[in-house]
Amino acid sequence: MTTADPLVSAAQTRSNASRRFRILAERVLHAVGYYVVLRRRGTRLRRIAGFRLTIRPTVYDPRYGLAPPFFAKFIDGLDLSGRVIADLGTGSGILALAAARAGAARVVAIDINTAAAATAAENARQNGFEHRVVTVASNLFSAVAPGPHFDVILVNPPFCAGEAWDVADRAWRAGPDYRDIATLFEQARARLAPAGIVYFIISSKSDLGLLGTLIRRAGFSAQLVSRRFILLETFLIFQLRVMPLR
Repeated sequence: MTTADPLVSAAQTRSNASRRFRILAERVLHAVGYYVVLRRRGTRLRRIAGFRLTIRPTVYDPRYGLAPPFFAKFIDGLDLSGRVIADLGTGSGILALAAARAGAARVVAIDINTAAAATAAENARQNGFEHRVVTVASNLFSAVAPGPHFDVILVNPPFCAGEAWDVADRAWRAGPDYRDIATLFEQARARLAPAGIVYFIISSKSDLGLLGTLIRRAGFSAQLVSRRFILLETFLIFQLRVMPLR
């Protein structure tokens, strides 16, 4: 069995709906999500996964997607005591807060959207984790120094391929053929401590074959550790470990 097989197998959970219908539905959902969830006016207050969250305009609102709360609940089951964590694609900061609640000594919350980085910092303060959660505005790990910094890296990437309309839309779209996150796994490996782990959430609607190839090229093996079916898709959480040298 190849290391990419878990992702390829997960792709088989996709709906049997026609490809044309699926593409049309995704376009409609993307437009609605962009204008209602991301480009809305005004700041919102939410209580999600036990946290009080402020959601600024252009920042993904986890109330409208089950993936962040599902991932946060998964993180609650981890023992992160004393660990140094990176949360890539932090958005509102919900996963960084979950990591801190699970015992992490330090969490670096990263997002390309400066509004998201500021929002995550504000949410860390209002939930009492400001001394353990720091935020960085960065395109992937570009603003984070190379080296084995992190014991665990949490990744909640954009699920869809296609050209993003703006920086806010990077929460949804990863560029044609996932161009904007093509180096994500290589960068993660360069910053992962020995015996470190990456936890990566994705949708069954994503191109899991392509993502599996990127994971394998970066030298990781993938294991499916949790899943949740909702409507026409399944959310999948994979554990990635560096493959031993042969």
